[in-house]
Amino acid sequence: MDPKYVFDFAEGGRDMADLLGGKGANLAEMARMGLPVPPGFTVTTEACRVYLETGEPPSELAHQISKHLAALERAAGRRLGQVDDPLLVSVRSGARFSMPGMMETILDIGLNDLSVLGLGRTPERERFAWDSYRRLVQMFGSTVMGVDSTWFEDALAGIKKQHHAADDTQVDTSDLIRLVETYKDLILRVTGEEFPQEPAEQLRRAVLAVFTSWNGERARLYRHREHIPHDLGTAVNIQTMVFGNLGPDSGSGVAFTRDPATGRPGIYGDYLPNAQGEDVVAGIRNAVPLQELENLDPGSFGRLRDCMRQLEAHYRDLCDIEFTIERGTLWMLQTRVGKRTSQAAFAIAGQLVDEGVISPQEALGRVDGEGLARLMFPRFDSSGTRDVLARGIPASPGAAVGAVVFDSAEAVRRAADGEKVVLVRQETTPDDLPGMIAAEAVLTSRGGKTSHAAVVARGMGKVCVCGAEELTVDPHERLFSTSSTTVREGTVVSVDGSEGVVFLGAAPLVDSPVMRYFEAGGPPPGQEAQQVVRDVHRLVGQADEARRMEVRANADTPEDAARARRFGAQGIGLCRTEHMFLGDRRPLVEAMILAHDDQEREAALAALLPLQRQDFTGILEAMDGLPVTIRLLDPPLHEFLPDLTELSVRLARLDALGRRPDPHETELLAAVTRMHEENPMLGLRGVRLGLVVPGLVAMQVRAVAEAVVARTRAGGDPRAEIMVPLVDAVEELRLVGEEVARVLQEVSVETGVALDCPVGTMIELPRAALTAGRIAQDAQFFSFGTNDLTQTTWGFSRDDVEAAFFSAYLDKGIFRSSPFETIDREGVGRLVEIAVAEGRAARPGLKIGVCGEHGGDPESVHFFHDAGLDYVSCSPFRVPIARLEAGRAALQATWARAGK
Repeated sequence: MDPKYVFDFAEGGRDMADLLGGKGANLAEMARMGLPVPPGFTVTTEACRVYLETGEPPSELAHQISKHLAALERAAGRRLGQVDDPLLVSVRSGARFSMPGMMETILDIGLNDLSVLGLGRTPERERFAWDSYRRLVQMFGSTVMGVDSTWFEDALAGIKKQHHAADDTQVDTSDLIRLVETYKDLILRVTGEEFPQEPAEQLRRAVLAVFTSWNGERARLYRHREHIPHDLGTAVNIQTMVFGNLGPDSGSGVAFTRDPATGRPGIYGDYLPNAQGEDVVAGIRNAVPLQELENLDPGSFGRLRDCMRQLEAHYRDLCDIEFTIERGTLWMLQTRVGKRTSQAAFAIAGQLVDEGVISPQEALGRVDGEGLARLMFPRFDSSGTRDVLARGIPASPGAAVGAVVFDSAEAVRRAADGEKVVLVRQETTPDDLPGMIAAEAVLTSRGGKTSHAAVVARGMGKVCVCGAEELTVDPHERLFSTSSTTVREGTVVSVDGSEGVVFLGAAPLVDSPVMRYFEAGGPPPGQEAQQVVRDVHRLVGQADEARRMEVRANADTPEDAARARRFGAQGIGLCRTEHMFLGDRRPLVEAMILAHDDQEREAALAALLPLQRQDFTGILEAMDGLPVTIRLLDPPLHEFLPDLTELSVRLARLDALGRRPDPHETELLAAVTRMHEENPMLGLRGVRLGLVVPGLVAMQVRAVAEAVVARTRAGGDPRAEIMVPLVDAVEELRLVGEEVARVLQEVSVETGVALDCPVGTMIELPRAALTAGRIAQDAQFFSFGTNDLTQTTWGFSRDDVEAAFFSAYLDKGIFRSSPFETIDREGVGRLVEIAVAEGRAARPGLKIGVCGEHGGDPESVHFFHDAGLDYVSCSPFRVPIARLEAGRAALQATWARAGK
């Protein structure tokens, strides 16, 4: 039996999104629900994958499309391209995930030089027919035949300027006829071929263009940013045309069942009379608020409102809806679970729980750590008075400061140089996607909350203000102007996406209310607190109840430890003692390194001891009653000495001038030269230092022990754990462990205070992971140092390779994301799983955590949960994110076991 590559809308449903794409699956679902959907059919993602693999569509595809098209024609009583009253169709891409980088819609396929006359057979339809033909030639020419869309736009702009027309609707029929011929001549001149007149050829090429667009630069860029696999392919939706450009009793719009920016309940969206849907999204004319439709066409508004209620109840979520009204008849063209800002995500999740639509557990699945991080970003200080450049529609909230740029290429170039930029356009198109990704914010003079700029920015978490009508944007002169100000490219502006305001210069920032809530220790907010704070408190609390893993923090000072505790940390998973040897303590480390004998070395260590003890005492006090994992000195000692090249040059210069160098610097140079290593990150560091430098381990352990004693005598509950870094062999850990035990016993005898400080190790080398069963015999806990484990597994020096070739690896698909940001499950993750299994087999109940920064990465947290870790540890500011994701990971694992 031949594979089935085409499905009628009546044959599918929302659960078939992998095969039919998101758009096709939802069109089928609406048809199944009995909503007014123009008839059509979907070409599957499987057909696309065949095309991408072989360069040719499946042999059965043309026949299957013809068969479904014939059924469509029979039902309509019209044929595609017939002369007197043609059936017309649209072609839209529709991947599993909504992708702004995919091919734009092509409307009115089936029109040609003859059928346009049949479509405009009556005087009142003549302008509409030629407007539709103009749209087809423009869309087909740019998306299928590769003609630069700006050439079409310039031709249209020239006619509008000639007749002083404010927008497209004021271009008359004769000019539209002339414009069609101009467009066709343009296509012939640029491509060397005529615009195809055969409707079947138009349809065939449009379908293949959708397939080809899957691997277009914009689509690959977006998939890379959103971590969408490159092998999914896209579906193609072919649908009977309905027309919103038939006059004032027709139009198109986009509707949301709740505000996608704030989450507030109600009807939100835009409506554009006498327009096609692409006009609304492109923002070429400013639409009216959707509520205005109630005055323009009460009947259609009532039917739309009923459909919106039905869809939200069915999908149990915010729905994003595209619709067209044709001569007073409502047609539903698309729906999907709508993209929303982080603030709206938290608000809507809580509202749906209160309304009894979803459970608290489901609400937790509707938010994520990345969204929470955005809510913790600073906001503009509203207390001061600043000159407002312009006001527009607050399309995507947040605060962004950057230099104005007027095209995508300039945004990408400046961002690559480290400059923050704001992309300013009249309206954005899919061609602007690279610039939107590079920019801090997007500002447009046209469009509303449902324009391309608004929808894409919200999906990416970018700040966006749309429809700032006071701005006159001139991309050719690279400036925009208001009634009183001209702003040229490179000028710094501030964009407030929450209020829809643009300021000249860099506006001051203040902490967000969510950040202030966490800084205060996350107390239950009262009714006076902002709604977003109450929403966050509720859902993070829900995550805390659900999660199995603890969340600790990486902190090296009492101040950081106290902040981490306020942010909800349940201990410290990594206290890096090397950070305590910097600043004014560095000379003491130099003295230890330069010591000529044991006596000098012991004197230097004795000077360091009280300083380390003081540090540990403060950290243990801040984390009283919670575990504090203290890592013994890890980096190579040369990091505490001057740079070899810099010191050599300085002494050589003195020698050339005949001046006698400082004896101390000469001695330092000898020590630096002696300790120089070609690859110090794989040299004398970690446990190796403790075994080679006499007294170093003893000093640090004594400082820990005496700090525990001090806190115990003060009535505290100190819970110090000692972690040995960079262990490769169990014998290394055993030798250091014996010294740790000896020092702990000495301090216990000296003070009369019993000391119980577990001794464990960091698993940060592949050999340690592969011999974890042996190491666990002497380790009371494991903590994965995933930063070094990633470097040593891949053979990468992070600092060297990130600038050298990471971008190329990401572009080529070798990496889906940086392995230093998100755990490499196949390689590094496999080592983690081996170490967990073998470690616990040797020591049942072995406490295992992770202290690399992967511990705060949302995707990695889910892996660590699945791998069976007991806790994750991350920087203090990422603790709330890890708490949320650990709860979500536990719930998703429960749902997976239940088969949901």
